[in-house]
Amino acid sequence: MKKLIAEFIGTLWLVLGGCGSAVIAAAYPELGIGFVGVALAFGLTVLTMAYAIGHISGCHLNPAVSIGLAIAGRFDKKDLFPYIIAQLLGAIAGAGILYAIATGKPGFELGGFAANGFGKHSPGEYNMFSAFFTELILTFMFLIIILGATHSKAPKGMAGLAIGLGLTLIHLISIPVTNTSVNPARSTSQALFAEGAWAIPQLWLFWVAPILGAILAGFVYSIISPENE
Repeated sequence: MKKLIAEFIGTLWLVLGGCGSAVIAAAYPELGIGFVGVALAFGLTVLTMAYAIGHISGCHLNPAVSIGLAIAGRFDKKDLFPYIIAQLLGAIAGAGILYAIATGKPGFELGGFAANGFGKHSPGEYNMFSAFFTELILTFMFLIIILGATHSKAPKGMAGLAIGLGLTLIHLISIPVTNTSVNPARSTSQALFAEGAWAIPQLWLFWVAPILGAILAGFVYSIISPENE
């Protein structure tokens, strides 16, 4: 239960910090933080939580990460379902807090609410194939970073930094394509609040592509650098 509470809090923080930066702090044309600021915000949420709850739950904050770690033999498969539920509930709670804050501004328009999308709902209007391929490859690379940084032979104490900066880089690459998911829980929470109900029909992509990328990374890394300890 302590692990599940930690995953709930950590995923809440990821959504509130990352999506909150996109919805609130990036909304000002002159003073807003822009794509770079949003990318940094997502990276910082993972970086801070890695050191806050990493020793409790492993700081997955992401169903795809939990699945990839399980495939690589780094996480007990029996804990997958409880972790994913905790992550989903934490993400939805984070989105609910963000909604309560953001709607306190007069004239606030909900809009996409930092939801992920493709086609006309992609910031750069990238098509479904581009979105799927982007999410698959970048989740694959994210899991490679995580598996490498947390390996027993990796430098101790540096995993959180590598993973947080890795997520920042992923956002710098892909915000224009999909608004960056690589995290089904983060995608689900924002899709539930996005205006116009367009995000729910597109949500499948942001589950399937990240999970496939994570599974592939789990297999590949367990071959090139198996964890024996």
